[in-house]
Amino acid sequence: MIINYFKIAWRNIIKSPFYSFVNITGLSAGIAFTLLIAAYIWSESEVNAGLKNPARQYILQSKWKDKNQGLELTTLGPFAKALKEEYPNLVANYYRWDGVTSNVSKGDKAFREGLQICDSTMFKMYGFTLLHGDENTAFDGPYSLVITTDRAIKYFGKTDVVGQTVSIESFSGTKHDFMITGVMKKPYKNSATWLNEANDNQFYISSNNIGYFGRTIEAWQNQYIVGYVELQKGVKPEDLNIPMQQLVKRNAAPQVVANMTPFLVPLKEYYLSANNGLIKKMLYALSGIAFFILLMAVINFINLSVSRSASRMREIGIRKVLGGLKKQLILQFLTESVLLVFFATLAAVIIAAVARPLFNNILGKEIPALNSFPVYFVVFPLLLILTVGIIAGLYPALVLSSMKSIDSLKGKLSKIGDKVILRKSLVAVQFGTATIVFIGAIIISKQVNLFFNKELGFNKDYIISAQLPRNWTLDGVKKMEALRKQFEVLPQVTVATLSFEVPDGNSSGSIALYKLGSDSTTAISSSAITTDEYYASTFQIPMVAGDFFAKPGAFTDSLRLVINETHAKALGWNNPEDAIGKQLRFQAGSSPFTIAGVAKDFHFGSLQQTIQPVTFIHVGVNNIFRIMSFKLKPGNISSSIADISGF
Repeated sequence: MIINYFKIAWRNIIKSPFYSFVNITGLSAGIAFTLLIAAYIWSESEVNAGLKNPARQYILQSKWKDKNQGLELTTLGPFAKALKEEYPNLVANYYRWDGVTSNVSKGDKAFREGLQICDSTMFKMYGFTLLHGDENTAFDGPYSLVITTDRAIKYFGKTDVVGQTVSIESFSGTKHDFMITGVMKKPYKNSATWLNEANDNQFYISSNNIGYFGRTIEAWQNQYIVGYVELQKGVKPEDLNIPMQQLVKRNAAPQVVANMTPFLVPLKEYYLSANNGLIKKMLYALSGIAFFILLMAVINFINLSVSRSASRMREIGIRKVLGGLKKQLILQFLTESVLLVFFATLAAVIIAAVARPLFNNILGKEIPALNSFPVYFVVFPLLLILTVGIIAGLYPALVLSSMKSIDSLKGKLSKIGDKVILRKSLVAVQFGTATIVFIGAIIISKQVNLFFNKELGFNKDYIISAQLPRNWTLDGVKKMEALRKQFEVLPQVTVATLSFEVPDGNSSGSIALYKLGSDSTTAISSSAITTDEYYASTFQIPMVAGDFFAKPGAFTDSLRLVINETHAKALGWNNPEDAIGKQLRFQAGSSPFTIAGVAKDFHFGSLQQTIQPVTFIHVGVNNIFRIMSFKLKPGNISSSIADISGF
């Protein structure tokens, strides 16, 4: 009997090819889009889920009373290790790393790479395995290095490269060979080896070699180390609140103790909840969009099914006259509806597979293929087929099968005229949904327009930046300034500047300044930007008072600094002119600095945040730099970049 239902259903489908095509195409497009979005949401929600013991893994974070005093993302250098050593009954393991970039070379191949200077606990902590090498000894030797298969192929053209060497440059400009002791398959996205877009590290160096880069991971004064802990079974994160506070109070500087509160974030949730839950909010938004699109497709499918059902009244009447039972008629309608949804779902799977590369390009991320889902995920499309098929076929099945045979044979629509509430309701929902989506599109369009057209306070057009070798000494600064002058005379370059930061929200840290003659308790924290006197002219940051250190080429006094309007107001000068010539101190006993200028406020970080106090320190004083930025002349930008690269 069931086979007959499917035979009749198939005949009705091919009997009305246009109706079937429209219904299947509309529904398949909605399902295909939903499948792609669902694949993306699933991949994002699975970040960190594949790590070893993910339920017991936590990342150490820092909450600062003043956000300019430190980063929430990082913690004190020895903190994670000290928790494990002093509270082994609470902490099972720890892991720390310091992310840097440097020049890596092998023969004629040289690239700027992200390096993760890390503890040797990485493999035991997270369950990563080496394709080549011994994970137990990979970090033991001096100048040892673990790389991913991607980087092995990039430099050597193969993966079995244990025993080979690459040259890595230190921040002072020296180079040393590092021996590859392990090759690891490039790990899936996780918050241990990949914390954010700026830390996509594929070179792993033992923390025993951190001195080569002029850094330290064991100093309590270093508050910019990423730290993780794995808790013992049965231990809750709140059990570490008092131990963490005790460690900070016992070892950290007084200003850190007074202003920093450490806390733990579950690694399973960190990726979704970071940046004020940005990823989680995006996934909710995408889920809503997918739901609306699928709902529109389903409503359209149901409306077409209901509207077409009236044309089959005579068929129903004849079946009843020939002895057809009501339940048989209901099953027939439901079978046809489910079969249509089945074909639409098959088409959707094909569309999703074909459209996946396009979605990868649009999102800038790899969407997992449908065959990469766990096997149990097949339940969801099956449920979709049954649910939509039954909903679409139930109304016409119940209404038409309930009609009297004589009314069906005469095709009297008046008998069901009072039962069109469902169709009207569906149309109302469809138009209501379309209206909501349209309004949402307008709002999003305005947000995007604001994002691209908002006045940032500086001009980023025609600016390119290049990473520099780090010789963080006064001689290194002089060498880079001499190089900057050579670049500046190129016909393609308007002006160039040496700095540690570009306006992307990533500063070298924060400093607290107070007026000369005032108490240090009145100090105002601000983001520190280290640069030379050409920074303002390169990024076209207007000055509201004074000069940016000095007139270009006339800088002679290293004890001069520049602040922004917000910083001037925080220090008590509502009129920027009143700040010029005034003196500030970093700490008691330090030489006073003179305010040379007040820069107009600009968005150094995210537009979601209010503009914070900013202090510009001259690179001749701070002696740290990472970047040289060039303001190019309008024209053939590609050609200009090529000329600068070949200089």
